Amino acid sequence: MPAQYFDTHFREHQKVIDDCIASLRPASDAVTEALIACIGRGGKILAFGNGGSATQASHLVEELIGRFKETRRPLPAVSLVSDAGVITCIANDFGYGALFERQVQGLAIRGDAVIGITTSGKSENVLRGFKAAKEKNATTIALCGKNGLQGADADHVVAVPSDVGAYIQEVHLMLLHVWCTAIDAAIAAGSL
Repeated sequence: MPAQYFDTHFREHQKVIDDCIASLRPASDAVTEALIACIGRGGKILAFGNGGSATQASHLVEELIGRFKETRRPLPAVSLVSDAGVITCIANDFGYGALFERQVQGLAIRGDAVIGITTSGKSENVLRGFKAAKEKNATTIALCGKNGLQGADADHVVAVPSDVGAYIQEVHLMLLHVWCTAIDAAIAAGSL
């Protein structure tokens, strides 16, 4: 019986991966270029999401500030899900919907890149974070599922062709690693 779950998950995941290979490269490449340009002009990367997407936002930031594969200089990145005092203050005083909006309003400047992760594409606080980033003239990057964003827009929308949260999150993590690989390669080549 356990083998059935293993086989099913991995086979279904592989189908989603195959669909991504066929459709997501242009969107991923555009994000890669946007992130490298952001870092190259001295901007920072702000990342956020809810639940599993929050942990992925923090994961990206630790890869950029710490290291990914090779040791290199720390890169400017901020996770908007990591400060318990800020999160509880905003949620208590302004409501959970304002969680990322308030932080983006306070931290983002023109030239920054703001990455919002939402498997559903409709998390209110993520959508409000994108709207605040647009007002700050930051580059906006959405990681979502096959339904895209619903109720906001972003400069770059990378929509995983699935409606299964687990598969969407697994691909999101792979995309974050692709972007980290490209950023590290740009630094190694001396272009950053």
